[in-house]
Amino acid sequence: MMKSVTLAACLATLTFINVGAALAQGAQVPFAGLQVGANSTVEIAAESLSIDQDSGKAVFAGDVVAGIENMRLSADVVEVVYAAGTEGGTGAISGLIAKGHVVFSNGVEAAEGDFADLDLEAGEIVMTGNVILTQGPNALSGQSLRIDLNTGTAHIEGRVQTIFQTGGSE
Repeated sequence: MMKSVTLAACLATLTFINVGAALAQGAQVPFAGLQVGANSTVEIAAESLSIDQDSGKAVFAGDVVAGIENMRLSADVVEVVYAAGTEGGTGAISGLIAKGHVVFSNGVEAAEGDFADLDLEAGEIVMTGNVILTQGPNALSGQSLRIDLNTGTAHIEGRVQTIFQTGGSE
């Protein structure tokens, strides 16, 4: 028989937490071990694409789904950020800026929020606005989440709440 618990009843109220320390009790740092960088392959599908030749800006809109190595990003809108000195559509992608119903997932973990900035060159994800991070039965929420994919560290702030499942399921 599965235990049924309401989210509101189980959320511990914390004002500040280092996700790496909290998750060390059995879970991993979110998205640890992902190999994304300036040379990552990025595939994007969307309902529409707008390109501004003057600024070199490329904006995908409408049910955007992007694959970055073994990670998936979905959002309402995704702007492609090109590396310095390259023109839109012809140069290396240095990052992605996602807005609206943003979800990063690697199949095991998921991070949701209102806004995300993925810096491929720095190997960093910054999410803000109603952030929820799930790893199996564990969940964390807050207003901002910073994940350093190179060092395997993460930091969540802003009225942090958490659920950690410490026992086995029945």
